[in-house]
Formats: sequence, structure tokens, C-alpha cells
Amino acid sequence: MSDLADVRRIALALPRAYEALVRDYVKFRVGRLVFASVSPDETLLGFGYPKEARDSLVAGDPETFVMPVTSDLRYNWVRLRLDRVDVPELTDLLVDAWTMCVPKSVAAAYLDGVD
Repeated sequence: MSDLADVRRIALALPRAYEALVRDYVKFRVGRLVFASVSPDETLLGFGYPKEARDSLVAGDPETFVMPVTSDLRYNWVRLRLDRVDVPELTDLLVDAWTMCVPKSVAAAYLDGVD
């Protein structure tokens, strides 16, 4: 089970990531790009995820993963219920979302040092 504190700890440890509060959503960004967003009630995490893969992700575990709101369907985005994922899975998902926002060289340098 994960929570906002876990998201914050993982996301802010990533190079170039920072936190912003927008309309009561805690958002984690690289530059102007959002790679993760926690709902005001801290139950849902939206995060960057390839559009072409999200239908199968949600279908494979609909108790955990949720499609984005209609206005976000055009983006590489999906949501999950925070209380349904453990910290290692959350870490993998956040790092993957972050890599979609940073230059390839930054992602590669970080991932090379993570072993």
C-alpha cells in the first residue's frame, strides 16, 4: 500500500523533478511536463503511460488501474488507486513516467546509476 508520502519521496529523488500544487492536485513535473499527479483526496495517482498500452493495463487489473478522465484521454496518461500498489511497483511506474519527460541522456544517466 502506497500513499502521497511515498509518491513524493520517489518522485522528488528523480533528477530535474519538482513539486507543484495546482487546483488542490499535487503534481510532479519536469520543466512544464507533468509526469505524476495525486488527487486532492490522495487516493488516486495519475501518471504518464503510453496511450497504446493503457487499455490492456486497465483491463488486466481494473481494481488497481483506472482510465483517465475524458479530458485527459488524448494524453499519455492513466490513473491508479494508491492503496492497491506497493512501493516497488509505484517506484517502477513513477520512474517510467518520469523517463517520458526528461531528455534521453538524463534518463540513461539516472538508470545507469540505479543498479
